[in-house]
Amino acid sequence: MLAVTDLRKSYPSPEGGRVEIVNVAAFRLAAGEQVALRGESGSGKTTFLNLIAGILAADAGKVEIDGTEMTALSEPKRDRLRADKLGYIFQTFNLLQGYTVVENVLLGMSFGPRGADRAHAREMLGRVGLGHRLDHFPHQLSTGQQQRVAVARALANRPKLVLADEPTGNLDRKHSREALALIREVSREQGAALLLVSHDEEVLGTFENRSDFAALNLARQEVRS
Repeated sequence: MLAVTDLRKSYPSPEGGRVEIVNVAAFRLAAGEQVALRGESGSGKTTFLNLIAGILAADAGKVEIDGTEMTALSEPKRDRLRADKLGYIFQTFNLLQGYTVVENVLLGMSFGPRGADRAHAREMLGRVGLGHRLDHFPHQLSTGQQQRVAVARALANRPKLVLADEPTGNLDRKHSREALALIREVSREQGAALLLVSHDEEVLGTFENRSDFAALNLARQEVRS
């Protein structure tokens, strides 16, 4: 489902050199597999996910998703592949405050292959326990409820791959456990592979397959001329 090979990303430093953030020689994720990566703040894990999703362009290397090479595509085609194949759950939710709960999900669906399907959007929101909050706005919801909207939006297009970046980082322990269980359960029901990154040992401990991003990432992250 996901194959990463010799993936690299660096940024200019104030001193005129470059700081290498990501240097991953190889990473694989099978269809339906669920894997957690441990990574501290500043380790490059979010950059890694954004490279996989095609939000950032890599300096070098290859990302293949369901047989298509993301890194070989133009930006518009990366956007299309992301809409067709990926669901992304952000730590900060990224909900549009001027849109209702159901409109946030519908907007996400409108970029996918099936288009905006109100019946399915309502079904997904019911699945995450928000069927009674369809016409509420994000600011009218609790933090845990907002995360549930983000989960419904990410999974509404039935993605083949779900990326989750510290998805419980803004939640208390109770809501963290609930959100994590929901993400894993719905991903499993839809047959989607799940790649989650976190620094939370309780979250990481729920995964049978987990590893350290620091061991995977060969970037030394120092300034180089």
